[in-house]
Amino acid sequence: MFWVDKQNPNVLFADIRNEEHTLCDGRSLEIKPDVEMDFTKMTFPDDSFKMVIFDPPHLNRLGKSSWMAKKYGVLLPTWEMDIREGFNECMRVLEPYGTLIFKWNESQIKQSQILNAIGENPLITQRAGKGNNTIWMVYMKIPKSTI
Repeated sequence: MFWVDKQNPNVLFADIRNEEHTLCDGRSLEIKPDVEMDFTKMTFPDDSFKMVIFDPPHLNRLGKSSWMAKKYGVLLPTWEMDIREGFNECMRVLEPYGTLIFKWNESQIKQSQILNAIGENPLITQRAGKGNNTIWMVYMKIPKSTI
């Protein structure tokens, strides 16, 4: 939802969904990833990217056919494990000293719960959006041999 140029050749958009919808207000919603895959089981080799943006679904109390579910997806009851596995996959595919930007909206699940689930604190956070509920968290992949 936040990409300025969806056709930029330097960006790879991955999502488990490939769908088209008409939202309740008549607008068209297209989810057309470059690669269809589950963020907990990425098909890329280790150390593939300099930057990864992790923008998982952030809502767990929605009807599956609601426009919010169509737009953002819905977390499963296993969301804590799923977010942890997704975070770990993002770190796995990052090059050493690569940057992970993790976007979260805490309207239903608080940032503290997410940080507890992944077990890592960000280097930087920035709140934005309506009510400051959207949080951008920045991580760096530091090789274990240098810690």
